[in-house]
Amino acid sequence: MNLALWIATGLLAAVAVSGGISKTFVPMEKLAVIRGGGWTADVSAGFVRTLGLLELLAAVGLIVPAVLDIAPVLVPVTAVCWILLMVGAMITHGRRGEAAFVVLNLFYLAVAAFIAWGRFGPGPFTG
Repeated sequence: MNLALWIATGLLAAVAVSGGISKTFVPMEKLAVIRGGGWTADVSAGFVRTLGLLELLAAVGLIVPAVLDIAPVLVPVTAVCWILLMVGAMITHGRRGEAAFVVLNLFYLAVAAFIAWGRFGPGPFTG
């Protein structure tokens, strides 16, 4: 169980890093023309950058507390926060008629739910 949770956490952290880097550092004009990035044309640059920073913080929150054994409860808490982020992403893509991205975000939500369930329940980090 621990290995499966670590694999899921690594996958989700990689997704968070890639999304966070693109939203934080890629110019808005380029994001708006990327498939699935059209929503960025409807919001402010500050909002997109904030989401990017939150995704980068999520990547850190999924890995660092467990690796350093400092407040490892932050791992499932971060996973729950990711679930909320994915609900917002699903609503945004759903309103734009981007069903493929709704399904992709649902997958990420399910991975985060698995991490939250596993780390709060049967696979917590214990000394």
